[in-house]
Amino acid sequence: MKRLTIKARGERAAAAAMLALGMLGADAAAQSPGPSVTMAPVELVSAPRTRQTPVTLNFRVGHGFHINSNTPKSEFLIPTALKMEVPTDIVLGKTNYPAGEELSLPFSPDEKLSVYSGDFTITLMVHPLKSIVPGKYAMRGTLRYQACDNAQCFPPKTLPVNFDLKVVKEPATGHRNPAQSPHVHG
Repeated sequence: MKRLTIKARGERAAAAAMLALGMLGADAAAQSPGPSVTMAPVELVSAPRTRQTPVTLNFRVGHGFHINSNTPKSEFLIPTALKMEVPTDIVLGKTNYPAGEELSLPFSPDEKLSVYSGDFTITLMVHPLKSIVPGKYAMRGTLRYQACDNAQCFPPKTLPVNFDLKVVKEPATGHRNPAQSPHVHG
């Protein structure tokens, strides 16, 4: 019986030590921001049915870091990519990524990378179809990126991309009355 108690105490002590180490790790991770990308809030976007409407998404890469552009110069680099899930009857048009800035790093000065750093904007075209009921729709997606500093790259991350789209009726097409006949009717 005494052996079980000692063994149980040892297991409890090991579990407590593991929990304390896990908490220290979580605390350290919370204290150091690490490489990150943030997205500015998007004001409500109003989009008429049957028309393409641009949506501007503004991002910021954390200070001291860069991320690969949407078109990195090497097939081994992970491109920054926006992926959206859209409600039925809303179609995505073209997604416009900014051109990357060229950067060479101290450990490989002859190789140029195509990166984003600081602030960058992605423009997404949304096209509500005529069949959609006017109203407010939640647009949800992710931005996948890989952050690096001047010495190393970190595992890829995804950032939630969320905004609301207010679909409104398309503007009325102006049907003009035909011109009056020049003949006098009497």
